[in-house]
Amino acid sequence: MRFTQDLTSGINVIRAYAPGEIRIDTQQIRSSVIVTATDVLIEPKLVSVADLSDELATRILGLSPELVLVGTGLQQTFPAPAFGARFLRAGVGYEVMNTGAACRTFNVLVAEQRLALAVLIL
Repeated sequence: MRFTQDLTSGINVIRAYAPGEIRIDTQQIRSSVIVTATDVLIEPKLVSVADLSDELATRILGLSPELVLVGTGLQQTFPAPAFGARFLRAGVGYEVMNTGAACRTFNVLVAEQRLALAVLIL
């Protein structure tokens, strides 16, 4: 019996992460992904930090996040400065961390009803 209110009802929650796969709610994903509280966008061409492009930044900004988390795999690896600069110029928060940390941070932010977006490189 559950005694606490489920504040994640109706939003995407990352349930599990392991190198090479992620589970968002009941969906198993084995490719890099962009996730918001309401959208899951599979990104099969995104295989490393080097693939974070200006075109991808434009697509991300089109989703109107207030904060962008970039999970870079097992290790924190910083993308080219120009990628992050796009978000900072638009007034959007931007953080880079390993993918496990990005998953945990995303869950906390969406539970707080923040407009977070996570780019998760598997």
